[in-house]
Amino acid sequence: MSMFKRMLASVGIGAAQVDLMLHEDVVRAGDTVNGVVRIEGGRVDQEVDDVYAYVMTRYLKEHNDSKVEHDAMIAKFPLAGKFTVQAEQVYEFPVSFKLPPCTPVSMGHTPVWIRTGLEIKESIDPKDRDYLEVLPHPHAEAVLEAVKLLGFRLREVSCEHAPHFGRMTGMPFVQEFEFVPTSQFRGQLDELEIIFSPTESGIEMLLQIDRKARGLSGLFADAFDTDESFVRLRLDRSQLANGTNYIADQLAETISEFAH
Repeated sequence: MSMFKRMLASVGIGAAQVDLMLHEDVVRAGDTVNGVVRIEGGRVDQEVDDVYAYVMTRYLKEHNDSKVEHDAMIAKFPLAGKFTVQAEQVYEFPVSFKLPPCTPVSMGHTPVWIRTGLEIKESIDPKDRDYLEVLPHPHAEAVLEAVKLLGFRLREVSCEHAPHFGRMTGMPFVQEFEFVPTSQFRGQLDELEIIFSPTESGIEMLLQIDRKARGLSGLFADAFDTDESFVRLRLDRSQLANGTNYIADQLAETISEFAH
């Protein structure tokens, strides 16, 4: 019977189960996530090599003239090392890990979730999925407020394949924020697209300021460093601390310079 139970456990029947119980499911990019991992032993003892948590999201990639969804790992956090999960025993331990500042915001059709799992040799790894609502990093939020102050309306947020941008984020995609002007810059440009790359020391932005509306994903396939429709703008912590009006002035100056 023991051998039969082990065989069943190896294909996931009667195997150990894992569950991440978060203290909060609404967090900011860059915040620390706290919770408790609960592991419930199955019908037989099992050797666990690792307990892990992956922060995941989904982005779009063009393939044969259509867009296909791909899952992407934002970060991986080890939660516990090797140990034995004894049959029918329950283990609980607190965990905490910090989301990267560049974690995508839960806007548009961008999901963010944590995939928690147990790595068990020669067995199907049990996994758990917990969705998060991710709010903008404080530095990105400050810029978003400034963009709103300038009369731009957020039209769309999406994660798009853009491997060239990985030099800054380490990920194969970017999250695009697409705005349309409603007052000050109306008539000067059709749209404004911004990619945020916040860090603890400030925020770097890539702006597309071009009357000709076209997607960032297509342009990133080209030599993005030499494309004149992209403008880099960086604000450090001291500049951001000057407040929304100051940030809006910096953005307005940049947009005015390149909107022609």
